[in-house]
Amino acid sequence: MAKEITIALTGNPNSGKTTVFNNLTGGRQHVGNWPGVTVEKKEGTCRYQDYTINVVDLPGVYSLTAHSLDEVVARNFIVEGKPNLVVQIIDASNLERNLYLTIQLLELGANLVLALNMSDVAESRGHQIDIKQLSSLLGLPVVRMVASRNDGTKELLKEVVRAAEGQAEGRRFRVHYGAEVEEEIAKLEDLISKDEELRRKYSPRWLAIKLLEEDEDVIRAIKGHG
Repeated sequence: MAKEITIALTGNPNSGKTTVFNNLTGGRQHVGNWPGVTVEKKEGTCRYQDYTINVVDLPGVYSLTAHSLDEVVARNFIVEGKPNLVVQIIDASNLERNLYLTIQLLELGANLVLALNMSDVAESRGHQIDIKQLSSLLGLPVVRMVASRNDGTKELLKEVVRAAEGQAEGRRFRVHYGAEVEEEIAKLEDLISKDEELRRKYSPRWLAIKLLEEDEDVIRAIKGHG
């Protein structure tokens, strides 16, 4: 029996996300707009093993802080659209800058796979990335890719299916913000966790962090809650 999963592609602008999307979906894609906004929405499908994989290409973003319309669209789809999996396309030649978004996705509670794109560029600049160690540190599947040559697409699909089936193992990396901040996060987490609807919709830790950051979008969502 055919099975269906939905994945969201995210990543910094110029990370090669569009090329990965095209490699995955080929001609099986269409373009529209996200509801209520003029931000472009691209969707497509691909088949792998007995899966039909729906691929949603999110706007390119550097963070999920909701300071721009693109960030709001990307964050809302991950939180409210609840894709089975989020695939972050990373420019391997600018790893540190790209990992900022990775941490935010982890805090959001996303089921995450990392695709280290432009690995050839990174290697040509003398950057040697230990993929196994990076995977171990983050507790995430990490795939080496060169999307411009369509290298790594099958490996990515393999990890997508494994992660969607719950086979990806490892303890997720978690940022420790220091004793005082962590104490406040814990207090808010405890309060949020008592609300079943909020707990079901959001990661309580992520919501606590966003409240401490005075994230206006999250504050509005909670004020409108219930």
